[in-house]
Amino acid sequence: MARLADVTIEELQEALSRVERSKPTQRLTAAIAYKHGVTQTELAKWYDVQRRTVYNWLTQLETEPIMTAVRDEHRSGRPRKLTDEQRTHLEKRLQQSPTAVGFDASAWTPRLVCAYVDDHFGVAYSRSSCRRLLNELR
Repeated sequence: MARLADVTIEELQEALSRVERSKPTQRLTAAIAYKHGVTQTELAKWYDVQRRTVYNWLTQLETEPIMTAVRDEHRSGRPRKLTDEQRTHLEKRLQQSPTAVGFDASAWTPRLVCAYVDDHFGVAYSRSSCRRLLNELR
């Protein structure tokens, strides 16, 4: 089934002149190329995405106003493993020396943060996640 039958190249080009970010630009240029005969499979290769992704871009441009279709909706992401209360508690601990909470170390490291979080909250984090927590909460 042909996509974008009711959307003109001129409408896409006009929208392209109004966007500034890379994702909307990418989606509009893909739609313009599609209107010029480039297949969804070729576009997927050009943009290094799945063919289904290109299909979704074109479907959104067909069913939503153009300027809405080219933008991603907010995604909340994965829920945090620690509650706000636990993060506040951890933040206070990170302001103290590790020796104050029972570690034989002079400074907090991602490994120590992982051990503390696991021991006190029963939550397992990767070392890189503990590094991020350490940086966020200091």
